[in-house]
Amino acid sequence: MTTETSPTTEFQRLYTGRVWSVMQWDQLTALWQRIDPAAGWYLVAVGVSPAPTLVADAASVSAFIKRIDALLRADHHESYCGIVYADDLENPSLIKIYDPNNLGSSCGSSKNPPPPGWIMSRTAPEEIVSLRPAPANRKRWWQGLLGDS
Repeated sequence: MTTETSPTTEFQRLYTGRVWSVMQWDQLTALWQRIDPAAGWYLVAVGVSPAPTLVADAASVSAFIKRIDALLRADHHESYCGIVYADDLENPSLIKIYDPNNLGSSCGSSKNPPPPGWIMSRTAPEEIVSLRPAPANRKRWWQGLLGDS
């Protein structure tokens, strides 16, 4: 018999807790409009960089939202969204964004769904282990977003 461990931190509780899917593109637009970029968001690129220890500034959060929205709409060739999840669609504290090019079973119906490609969190994040390294193009995208060379 295996026993599952309970989340011990606020981030673990949010990350492993119930999330709601943003099914339609107009719902995604509305979600982005409800985000206060200055509210203290941590931005995480899973498998690309270590979990950040500082919140992103408002300009970085706004740039991230604009660029991730464009990336999702360009790369997810569906009439619906369905790859963004939030703990609360009206006032989110955690948003999981799945990479359209690495979906697997993102809905969580499998025992070990792939981790999201990106996370926005109002709680200090912890390292998320990804069994697949992030593709080079996603690493370049992230570095370009952060202004790194």
